[in-house]
Amino acid sequence: DFSEVPYIIKIMSGTPVWEIIASGGLIMGFTIFSWFTIKAAIGAPYVPTPMAAVKKMVKAAKIRKGDRIYDIGCGDGRVLYLAEKNGAQATGFEISPAIYLLALIKKILKGAKMKIRFSDFRNNNLGDADVIFCYLMPNMIKKNIQKFQKELKPGTKIISYAFRIWDWKETEKIPKEPEKNIAPIWIY
Repeated sequence: DFSEVPYIIKIMSGTPVWEIIASGGLIMGFTIFSWFTIKAAIGAPYVPTPMAAVKKMVKAAKIRKGDRIYDIGCGDGRVLYLAEKNGAQATGFEISPAIYLLALIKKILKGAKMKIRFSDFRNNNLGDADVIFCYLMPNMIKKNIQKFQKELKPGTKIISYAFRIWDWKETEKIPKEPEKNIAPIWIY
């Protein structure tokens, strides 16, 4: 119902334009800050993995043609795209509406076939995965260890960027390269 719009405009008619713009900016800034804070609390904020790190992660996965890979928090889809180029059937999960749309746009522009689901990976069975990619906060990794143990078949690789899976012994660790802004990569 837009019946209140003329009233709001009348109230604002005496307000300087700079105050209206500043108020809108504060509201938008608070909204964005709140969203990133919520994302950080439930999993991970959107921080794109550097492409040099993505290449190392995909190489470490040793993807074979037809491998089923999942990126659980796929962001803009960069890991999916590179994995698909290496022959994988790539699927990503993203819960941020804006980032999900960004990933879809990039998918279309690149002509990729990968699947991007606007869904929380925790509500999906990952049992057919050959490789799982993740860049999650330690608390989210810890909360999902049982899910991984229950659902993943023996031999499924998990490639974790920046944060290790506590209580698990990695099969390989690619050390950080601070000069290239690359965090450690943990392979399980």
